[in-house]
Amino acid sequence: MLTLAYDGTDYHGWQVQPGLPTIQGELQAALGRVTGESPLPQGSGRTDAGVHALGQVASFALQAGIPGENLVRALNRTLPAAIRVLEALVVADHFHARHCTVAKTYEYRVFLERATKGWREEGTEGRTVCPPFLARYVYAYPWPLDLGELQRAAGQLVGTHDFLSFAATDPDEDARDLEAAREGVADEESEPVSAVRTIFGSRWERREIHEGTLLIYQVRGNGFLHHMVRNLVGTMLDVGRGYRRAEEIPGMIAARARSAAGPTAPARGLFLRSVEY
Repeated sequence: MLTLAYDGTDYHGWQVQPGLPTIQGELQAALGRVTGESPLPQGSGRTDAGVHALGQVASFALQAGIPGENLVRALNRTLPAAIRVLEALVVADHFHARHCTVAKTYEYRVFLERATKGWREEGTEGRTVCPPFLARYVYAYPWPLDLGELQRAAGQLVGTHDFLSFAATDPDEDARDLEAAREGVADEESEPVSAVRTIFGSRWERREIHEGTLLIYQVRGNGFLHHMVRNLVGTMLDVGRGYRRAEEIPGMIAARARSAAGPTAPARGLFLRSVEY
């Protein structure tokens, strides 16, 4: 089992795609160069194009008896600089990085380009420009936000709900599965699918950095649908901006329709923070 961190900006997500650079593809190639074996690493989840990770987990079977520390060093020497292996552990044969997951935590980072309601101080009326070296890792938000409203919106998400309204609707495998969930059926060879997930924690915090102010959203749950976190964030930003009210979120959930919720926040602000087993 490997724990990895990566900058997803220049990659087409985790999952291998023919002719495109992906995290899974780079890791498989690196394993081949180091060990002479090319197992396909199974990730805890398929992060989208442009999404980053601080603690992605991948599992695979390997015949070579390389000590974990040596494998970490060897892989990091051959992997692109944007992908780093943090740890390598030997685990039980039945372990699977995705199937054995009990919880994940995602983090979304918003850089405030305008003063936020309730925090405006004398001399801070102007716009703050997002520095170019941060732009790959934050959503530079151009409108003032109310942190209190963001917190109230985040609280509405805690618990077990059907999050179909916050799932992707693009025509990929996940969207096909969600359509099956909407109809209450599944493919013959797949397990029954559901858009029901449990959110254990959901909160925003303000963090001052040298370049300005970040609003950071952290959400911990037993699983997440395709684009779910980005759709939750886009909806909450609409609440913080005053376009919607936090009290509308239960109705959005009950609608089970993507059109009932808000926009999708950009991929660049999203990080897979940690995975629990």
